[in-house]
Amino acid sequence: MTVTTMQPRSFTEAVREVGRYRSTAEAEAVTHTVLLALSAHLPATERAELTPLLPTEATVSAPLAPRPLTAREFVESVALHIENATPATARWHVTSVLTALAQQLGIAHTTRLLSQLPSGYALLFGRAELVAVA
Repeated sequence: MTVTTMQPRSFTEAVREVGRYRSTAEAEAVTHTVLLALSAHLPATERAELTPLLPTEATVSAPLAPRPLTAREFVESVALHIENATPATARWHVTSVLTALAQQLGIAHTTRLLSQLPSGYALLFGRAELVAVA
């Protein structure tokens, strides 16, 4: 199954399983928040490919972020939009959604997506980030 054929409902269920959320509604709310935040950091071509999974407001008129956020800043920004979130719970939410997304996208597409984000995001997608040693 590719992103273009995946239904938002099945993706939400994948997030529910990865994040071990108690309900589909909780997984749906977290998915919406994380993907909306992520979309602000993606070029138009990536947004277009992820359209079936992105919240409507992310595909219609969401502006790009004024500057790239580090992975830590990204998690902190998501925490601001999830009720009662701590840095640890926000990281759990972000990692649950982005790991499910990486599983859906596959290695090649996830690698391409990560190449467009600042370093440090790989762990949020459930992947090790290999760094060349000088």
